[in-house]
Formats: sequence, C-alpha cells, structure tokens
Amino acid sequence: MRKSDLVNNISEKTGIPKVDVLVTIEGFLKEIKENISSGENIYIRGFGSFITKKRAAKIGRNIKKNIAVEIPEHFIPAFKPSKEFVNEVKDKFKTK
Repeated sequence: MRKSDLVNNISEKTGIPKVDVLVTIEGFLKEIKENISSGENIYIRGFGSFITKKRAAKIGRNIKKNIAVEIPEHFIPAFKPSKEFVNEVKDKFKTK
C-alpha cells in the first residue's frame, strides 16, 4: 500500500476530502521526523513507538580496497509495535 492508497482509503471511510487527509498525514509524518531527529521518542498507545536506537562504534571492512574502516557510533530511527498491534496481526494471520 502506498501513501496515495492510504489517503484514498481514509477519505472513503471517513468522508473527509482527500486533500485534507493528505495534509493531515503529511503533517503527522513531518512531526515524527522532526521529533525523532531531535532525539525525542514518540509513543502512540495501542500502535507502537517511534524511537532512536544507538549503534555502537565498530570496525567495518571496505572489501574492494581490503582495508579496515572505523564506523563511529550513530543513531538510527526505529519502530517498535505495541503488544496489542502485534497480537492483532498474529490473530489475523492465524485465521487465514
């Protein structure tokens, strides 16, 4: 499913114009990006958490040049689904 499909589905189910749904989704995603990049986590009860994970510094290899490369510690965005969300998905696939 793409963002346009999501907008169409929400618009059909709620009766809200597609333009308004798109603006809302874009605003939601922008807020998530801004908060995660500033180091703040987002918790949505019943859905999951948008968090940053710390990756420790490590030594990697450049295979083409056969040299060791130091990779500094860095943070990556991650999503952790809630237990309710995980159980709902599990239950849907059990019945199929």
